Amino acid sequence: MNILLLAIGAALVNNVILSQFLGLCPFLGVSKSVNTATGMGMAVIFVMTIASAATSIIYYGILQRLGLEYLNTIVFILVIAALVQFVEMFLKKNMKSLYESLGVYLPLITTNCAVLGIAISNVQEGYTIFQSIVNGFGSAVGFTIAIVILAGIREKLEYSPIPESFKGTPIVLITSGLMAIAFFGFSGLI
Repeated sequence: MNILLLAIGAALVNNVILSQFLGLCPFLGVSKSVNTATGMGMAVIFVMTIASAATSIIYYGILQRLGLEYLNTIVFILVIAALVQFVEMFLKKNMKSLYESLGVYLPLITTNCAVLGIAISNVQEGYTIFQSIVNGFGSAVGFTIAIVILAGIREKLEYSPIPESFKGTPIVLITSGLMAIAFFGFSGLI
């Protein structure tokens, strides 16, 4: 039951984008199309889940045993970069259209503070390896939910009569703020 609450809490209550404000670059940059946002979300789910597992194993299995906990940020960045390179090679070979539509934002997962932030928070919260995987997966699902919702809204806004001064980035930021307020309503769940 605690694992289910951890996953729901990570996805909705402590949404990595709308509550913690991590990963805003791909959130704002890739959310112009639902298809692209979904692809980015799937890539983040894969990377964040595997990164949570790998970083926890490395932290508890190597860094903590050797007294090198202070190196966790550097080691985590290297692990995440390697995972993103793997995803990039896989998409380039097997899903060429998704690879091209993600463009520069796919390599940006390497520097996506959401992925690194979750890896570090897993260690700071003292989660076990399994709890870290669940938290990473739940956080990535929350990231995907938020980016796909924003992409759907942005597609509808293309055909809406918006005052000229609000077109583009201003309406996206206003929409993001309203989404954050809406997600705040989930705080009563847990």
